[in-house]
Amino acid sequence: MSDTNIVLFALHIAGAAALLIWAVRLLRTGVERAFSVQLRAFLRHSNVSRVRAASSGAFAALCLQSATAVAVLVSNFSVKGGIGLIAGMAMLLGADIGSAIVSQILLVRQDFLIPLLLLCGIVLFFRSSKNEIRQFGRILIGVALIFVSLDMIRAATGPLIDSPGAVNVMRYLGGDIVTSFVIGAFLAWAMHSSVASVLFFVTLMAQGLLPASGAAAMVLGANAGGAILAYVLTLTAPIAARRMVAANLVLRGGGAAFLLLLLSQTNIGLNWLGSTEERQIINLHLVFNIGLALVFLPVLKWIGMVSELVITDRNEPTISLNQISALDPSALDRPALALTCVAREILKMGEETEIILRSVIMPLQGWDEATANELNKKTLHVQNLHEEVKRFLAQVSYSQMDETEKERYAELANIAYSLETAADAIGNGLVDLARQLHTEKLRFSDDGLADIEDFHDRILSNTQLALSVLMSGAPDAARQLVRAKEKVRIAERKLQKRHLARLRADNSTSFETSRLHQESLRLLKNVNTAFAVVGYSIAIRSGDLLSTQLSKKSKRENKKRG
Repeated sequence: MSDTNIVLFALHIAGAAALLIWAVRLLRTGVERAFSVQLRAFLRHSNVSRVRAASSGAFAALCLQSATAVAVLVSNFSVKGGIGLIAGMAMLLGADIGSAIVSQILLVRQDFLIPLLLLCGIVLFFRSSKNEIRQFGRILIGVALIFVSLDMIRAATGPLIDSPGAVNVMRYLGGDIVTSFVIGAFLAWAMHSSVASVLFFVTLMAQGLLPASGAAAMVLGANAGGAILAYVLTLTAPIAARRMVAANLVLRGGGAAFLLLLLSQTNIGLNWLGSTEERQIINLHLVFNIGLALVFLPVLKWIGMVSELVITDRNEPTISLNQISALDPSALDRPALALTCVAREILKMGEETEIILRSVIMPLQGWDEATANELNKKTLHVQNLHEEVKRFLAQVSYSQMDETEKERYAELANIAYSLETAADAIGNGLVDLARQLHTEKLRFSDDGLADIEDFHDRILSNTQLALSVLMSGAPDAARQLVRAKEKVRIAERKLQKRHLARLRADNSTSFETSRLHQESLRLLKNVNTAFAVVGYSIAIRSGDLLSTQLSKKSKRENKKRG
């Protein structure tokens, strides 16, 4: 093969791999934007048994196209105490199965699928005004592009079948299964997707380029690489999250290495896994993860005990460092720089408020004086940050600003006020409600508490989106944030109706806590409203807020005419 052909091949294969990674990401983004709240609530309510937890993990991985994404999601719940260690480990084992099922589905080849999926996806995305339908269109486009990328890989690798050099390299990988295993793990980590890497390896093998032994080793390596990726992403997480992810790394990574050793040292063939080598390798991926779950689900209690003994709290020395403010007095006479400083400080306010929101669910679930005191301290800190921001803005040279900077000035002042309002609603309002529950020896009914937890999780998801908008200023995310406000209003109304239904059913616990329950929902809705302010200015500049208002006005006029 000439040098020109080698360069051209490398370009084609790199482009195909990049498209594959992006298509998987596109599909996952569509699911997250359309159904993330429902998916999070489903996971949190699925920890009643190991089998149900594993099943919910598999379903979540099918939706998100990634066991790693499920691992990060589950680790977040474990931090809030919503999911225990055993249920979390079961979910991760189930997520690995779901990820393997995704690989099975995406290897389906039908010529009519690509144009059909693209046509339906693009029509839904551009013609629908409803977010869920638009995101479903995005999902269909993502699936179609996965098929396109796999076809590109097949086309690019076709000429290599007749290349002696390429055949020799692949033959070597088929003989050196340890190197193949390491390459598989590395590519899964580099691609941030075991699904994409497995599809890549199986496609190379189906082309006759990669021997089955090398493909099997790479697929097993991809399993280890996916577990390593989840572990790296949660290294800084609290201990509850690290325990379950580390246990999954040992089980999945160690299991993959053990199976590789077993296959290499015995005469166990893969013929029983399918009629073709392609089907054998992709089935090996699925059977391995199913077998892992069947073997370890019954003994998760003991695995959890070992992980608690091995992974303990870090006894790191506490170093007191004064937090440095972003509000630089030397920038006061330079409005553009001063407003940038304010934006950085407001982001700090948002992050502190998100921490308060994330933690406030614990006193509502069961009173804890220490947690309540910490929440009050955090709230006071946000209020102090707001005072500093107001004082700094008052000193910025307003006369030197142009019209754009004046708009930005007013926008930042409004966002800072909204975030301080949100922190107060959480750290004072919700904490006071939790204290009343404790003082009056009351508790929410099981259904009532579940409603509050679901609503809290929805608000937390929108809060994280608002912080992303605050950092990036992305119009698409800002539009999503503004739309989410209406969804929260509808959800709150639905939960209030469910509460009234419990009262009509003469639920004594609901009667005792009725006022506190309704006030909790109202305060959480106010928090969401405060964070939604972050997206308004961007939506206004892009014309989205105006078009939304005009659309609503038109609908009202049509109803009157009708």
